[in-house]
Amino acid sequence: MSTELSAPTRRLALNGPAMGARWSALLHAAPGVGPGPLRAALSAAVEAVEAEMSVRRPDSDLMRLNRAPAGLWVDLPEGLVTVLTMGLAIGRASGGAFEIGLGDATAAWGFSGTPADPARIGAALALRRRPAHELLDLDVANRRARKHGPLALDLCGIAKGHGVDRLAEVAQGFGVESALLAIDGDLRALGLRPDGQPWAVALERPDPGSRALHGLLALEAGAVASSGDYRHWVDLGGRRLSHTMDPARGAPLADSPASVTVLAPRCIEADAWATALMVLGSAAGAALARRLGLSVLFLDREGGEIRETPVGPGFACA
Repeated sequence: MSTELSAPTRRLALNGPAMGARWSALLHAAPGVGPGPLRAALSAAVEAVEAEMSVRRPDSDLMRLNRAPAGLWVDLPEGLVTVLTMGLAIGRASGGAFEIGLGDATAAWGFSGTPADPARIGAALALRRRPAHELLDLDVANRRARKHGPLALDLCGIAKGHGVDRLAEVAQGFGVESALLAIDGDLRALGLRPDGQPWAVALERPDPGSRALHGLLALEAGAVASSGDYRHWVDLGGRRLSHTMDPARGAPLADSPASVTVLAPRCIEADAWATALMVLGSAAGAALARRLGLSVLFLDREGGEIRETPVGPGFACA
């Protein structure tokens, strides 16, 4: 089978706001595909994800579920059920390193759009936590969920990946076979470029004060997502605290890799596993990645140098 596209296409570069960042789409579409309708459909897709899953919108479906009393079944949109299902599954598979029931902690430490609150931080640290899969029932067939006790859900470690997958679904609905779609560093490729080559994706060096290049990845019909300690943080008491939370403590990670990058078929999986493996760290995370057959690149700081720990295929950085 030829790697060339079967029909002439034109290049479209589209973007817009999404989830506190921006979405972007570099597409090679049929000449009859207008950029206006395509941009509108892509924007509507990410807006729908935000309306379902944002913790910064009191009227989102996720916050409606958070406010619901224990024992009450709550009807939910299909997309939110999909993300909750994947979040619980990766939570179990990671031994609790990925945890969607940390909404109280992320809000207390200032990662949900409001300032850090010492009283709420104290409460988050003191709470005896149970994993979300013990407190949340999902009825996938009927698109509903119910809680068994106090539970504040936060999908910040997985929702952007789902948003990228939704962008890909919209592009495919317009007949696009070659595209690179992204939200805030989470990316998914459809097919190859028109010249038959993989998409070149930049892997950042994990430096807070720069946008330096660490290497390039070749991405073909798959997704890549990174989690790190160098882009999103809060400054509290003169300390820079990473946005990635330690589920065992209800607090930002005290020690972690500089970054973790994961390759997966879908961005929802890559996004969630990047967070889980940040929590586990390079040694335990690499061991789990090998057992599960994941493709991962850990970057750790050693003095002024960056040490790479690649696991699985796909991480020959140029």
